[in-house]
Amino acid sequence: MRRVSTSFRAATGIATPVFEDLSLEIGAREFVVFLGPSGCGKTTLLNHVAGFTRPESGSIEVDGRSIRAPGPDRGVIFQQDALMPWLSVVENVEFGLRLRGVAAAVRRRAATEQLARVELAEFAHHKVWELSGGMRQRVSLARALAADPQILLMDEPFGALDALTREQMQTLVLRVWRATEKQVLLVTHDIEEAVFLATDLITMSARPARVLARQRLDFGSRHAAGEPARRIKSDPAFIAMRESVLARLFAP
Repeated sequence: MRRVSTSFRAATGIATPVFEDLSLEIGAREFVVFLGPSGCGKTTLLNHVAGFTRPESGSIEVDGRSIRAPGPDRGVIFQQDALMPWLSVVENVEFGLRLRGVAAAVRRRAATEQLARVELAEFAHHKVWELSGGMRQRVSLARALAADPQILLMDEPFGALDALTREQMQTLVLRVWRATEKQVLLVTHDIEEAVFLATDLITMSARPARVLARQRLDFGSRHAAGEPARRIKSDPAFIAMRESVLARLFAP
C-alpha cells in the first residue's frame, strides 16, 4: 500500500478524510490484524485490498500487480456469512469455482477437502439454514479457501458469535493459517482477539487514520504450534500486551 488516501463524500459535497498518505507492506505468511476505533477506515482499507472499491490516490499492489478489481488471489470472509440458503453446504463452498467454470468433479473434490479442513465434512449435504452461526462462518472460510487464494481478507468475521464459539473460531483460523501459509488480513474491534491472532498487529488512530504502532507478536504462532489458547491468554506477557494496546487506543 503506497501513499493511499480516501475520503467519504457526503451528498452536500463535503469530504471527510478517512485516511491520508497511508503506506504499509505486508509479507508472505503474515497474519496481519488491523485494530482501531469504529469509523477509522479499517473496513474501507480491506475493501480496497479486495478490489471492491478504489482509493482516491495512491496504489495497492499484490506482487507488483496493481489491484483494480476483485480477483481469485484474494478471498473475502464477511461478518455476515453471505451464504445462499437454497444451496447445500458443499454447493456453497463450490460456488466460486462453478462461476469460474471449474469441472464438477474438480470443484467437488476441492470443496470436500476444505470442508474437512474446517471440520464440517459430515455436514456437506446439509442446508446452511440448518447450521449454527459458527458453523456457517466455517462454511464461509471453506468457500474462500476452495479457490486457493494467496490472501484471506476477514472483516470482523467473529463479531456476531458468542464468546465460546468466537474462541473456537479463532483457534480454527490459526490452525488453517499454519497449514495453508496464506497471508491473512483481519479487521477487528476486539483487543484480546487482535493480540491473540496477529503476527503483525497494526493499531490505527481515529480518522483521519494513521498507524499508531506496528508490533510483531508471537501468541498466535505459539497456539498454531500446539500451545493451548487458555494458557497463552493467561500468560502475564499476553495480559501485559493486551493492556498496553488498550492504553494506546484510549490515550488522550
